[in-house]
Amino acid sequence: MATAFLFLAAIQTGFQTFSALRGMASLQQMHRTGPHIKKRPPRQPLDGKPFAKGVVLKTLIKKPKKPNSANRKCVLVRLSTGKEMVAYIPGIGHNLQEHNIVLCRVGRLQDVPGVKLKAVRGVYDLAHVVKKNQ
Repeated sequence: MATAFLFLAAIQTGFQTFSALRGMASLQQMHRTGPHIKKRPPRQPLDGKPFAKGVVLKTLIKKPKKPNSANRKCVLVRLSTGKEMVAYIPGIGHNLQEHNIVLCRVGRLQDVPGVKLKAVRGVYDLAHVVKKNQ
């Protein structure tokens, strides 16, 4: 009867009374369970693999965050893993268009949010940077 009354009181007054009744863990319980370590989700865009092949879906121009100002050339890529991600194209100029094949490596672009991959120049359809003649 007393437990039913406590349960009804906890329901009526909210969760605060129920947690107040529970109390702290004893030293023996804390020693037995060990320290509470929070599990964080892994930050691996390619699931631990160094490279992934992908097909270009769209070429994009992204703007960087506040102190910087430039147009960063990016592509939306459907990777062989099934993910669709944005990859940055390093260097000056590129020849990419839709349906081209690129190799992507892990490399975050610090001043553009959401860009966690970089395209590798000179592999598949993405050519090397063309040297300017003077």
